[in-house]
Amino acid sequence: MRRNTLIAMATATCLMGVMNGGSLAAGAFEGVWKVADTGGQPFEITLSGGGVAKATRGEGMNGTWKEDGNTAVIAWDTGWTTKITKDGNQYKKTAYGKGQTLDALPANSSGAEKVK
Repeated sequence: MRRNTLIAMATATCLMGVMNGGSLAAGAFEGVWKVADTGGQPFEITLSGGGVAKATRGEGMNGTWKEDGNTAVIAWDTGWTTKITKDGNQYKKTAYGKGQTLDALPANSSGAEKVK
């Protein structure tokens, strides 16, 4: 009986560590990011928990996002894809047009600063 209790406690502890580790990783990208569009005009991208993305560009954009290593990949309802990537102590935004592959040169890029 005692052995089963110890195994159950160890399993629960490991699961909590895995769940907390995932939320800490996502927390690095969750928040509001200041970036610039192709014309250099600033706008904000908000990455929320549950994979919801919104942007203040134009009339507003909606999409979903997920973390992929040191990058947040955002799929917009416009068909465009944006990546915010950690590069050393800085972040960079790259954007890819509808139908463009993510290994191609981006349609545009700018710095990305987490403001909230």
